[in-house]
Amino acid sequence: MKSIAFIPARYAATRFPGKLMQRLGDKTIIRHTYENTVGTLLFDEVIVVTDSPVIFNEIIENGGYAVMSKTLHESGSDRIAEAAADIDADIIINVQGDEPFVKKEPLQNLLHAFEADKNVLVASLMHEIHDSNLIADANTVKVVVDKNQYALLFSRSVIPFHRDKNLAPVYYKHIGIYGYRKSALLNFTKWPSGRLEAIEKLEQLRYLENGIRIKMVITNESPVSIDTPEDLERAKKLLVK
Repeated sequence: MKSIAFIPARYAATRFPGKLMQRLGDKTIIRHTYENTVGTLLFDEVIVVTDSPVIFNEIIENGGYAVMSKTLHESGSDRIAEAAADIDADIIINVQGDEPFVKKEPLQNLLHAFEADKNVLVASLMHEIHDSNLIADANTVKVVVDKNQYALLFSRSVIPFHRDKNLAPVYYKHIGIYGYRKSALLNFTKWPSGRLEAIEKLEQLRYLENGIRIKMVITNESPVSIDTPEDLERAKKLLVK
């Protein structure tokens, strides 16, 4: 089973433009992400897909593999689907470019979901959370699952709603690292954005709205994403540790 990791890398991030080229220690964020993904030794190839010549050159000049997007894309999935269309691969893993501390175990578990069940078309990661601030935060995407660990719904709202105080709810944070069988990813780009996807601004809802189940894999790792300058400062302290 040939697996390839793609790292979508957009330069003009809404909340923190140019964040992937910010320095974290002696390397840029995107270079940390790329090299740590390569370092897992899980993939036949690791490829950065970007709209930016600056990011492209950063990877290429440091011995990495990068390709330029040919067109503008609304989502990371659309960006990597374009790059993956002409590449031989069975499983494609989408690693977010702003997660410089990406680790082997969660990615390995994600790959295993496809090895264990040939019916799995799309898989992603989730992490149990207990912090009430995170649970209430609209920037923390929550997911609820069925008894077989398939996603029922993703939302920025608090799900499940805690109505019965005699029952203790479990809250899962969705971690935006995805795995796809190549055919499922290419189909994603053919579907128009769904109503729920447009309302929540969550691309994974397009799969659910088109009847494609997403297998959720529990991980104890909660990766550090860099969305704001404050996140970068926290990441610098973590790097020192």
